[in-house]
Amino acid sequence: MSVDIDAQPSDRAVAPSLPPDLPRASVLGIPLALADYDATMEWMDAIVAGGYRACLSAAAVHLVMVAQEDDETRDAVLQTMTVPDGQPLVWALRALGHPQASRVYGPELMARYCERSATTGIRMFLYGGRTEDALAQLQSALHERFPGVRIVGGYSPPFRALDDDEQRDVAAAINASKADVVWVGTGQPKQEKWMAEMRDRLDAPILAGVGAAFDFHAGIVPQAPAWMQRTGLEWSYRLAREPRRLWRRYARYNPRFVAGFVRQYVAHRRGG
Repeated sequence: MSVDIDAQPSDRAVAPSLPPDLPRASVLGIPLALADYDATMEWMDAIVAGGYRACLSAAAVHLVMVAQEDDETRDAVLQTMTVPDGQPLVWALRALGHPQASRVYGPELMARYCERSATTGIRMFLYGGRTEDALAQLQSALHERFPGVRIVGGYSPPFRALDDDEQRDVAAAINASKADVVWVGTGQPKQEKWMAEMRDRLDAPILAGVGAAFDFHAGIVPQAPAWMQRTGLEWSYRLAREPRRLWRRYARYNPRFVAGFVRQYVAHRRGG
């Protein structure tokens, strides 16, 4: 675990009664933000400037479907500002009458906000990574790509659940770092549950779950080509690279998503 606690705390304004919000619409009961990258980053800046506490998650179809079956996941997601990471979710929102719906891909959001923060001075903590070496590789890659980015600490958790002492130590380390944003890259829905559990214990205004972004930006796992992302075929690229880990997920949830959304769409059309 590595933490730089030399950074000075920011002068955060006294928060008004209500935090800023983004317009949202529901897909299978999960509210998804109707916002592009710029609007999402402006929302993040407003949360930090106002001294609020919020969670942000870039949701794929997998997270939406797990939330249908697991109450803990659903409760965590409903406490979170969730943006549509997966292109099928964007198509679903548009079919429901929201043409302004835009994909906010977690790795791209993280990259754009890191670039932005190199100018604004936003402080970042990295929670995730396959190993401490992988986390160090990510930090190095971000510093090289975004000169001036302020990464004030990082922790690569074990794959098991943390015990009480470990949770206390992690919370203390993150709070000591004076981070404004904690990027969480431990996979869905694990990261959403962790953010919900730790939200009240962490001073950082934003906890942001970005899934595989850590592996992508560290150069450990390649991203799907842009054309596959645009056409909603990213899942097939990832399946081809990690079939043993992912085939059950896609075989279970993709057909269920299609069936569930067809029912929602028919109900939407009948409702006028």
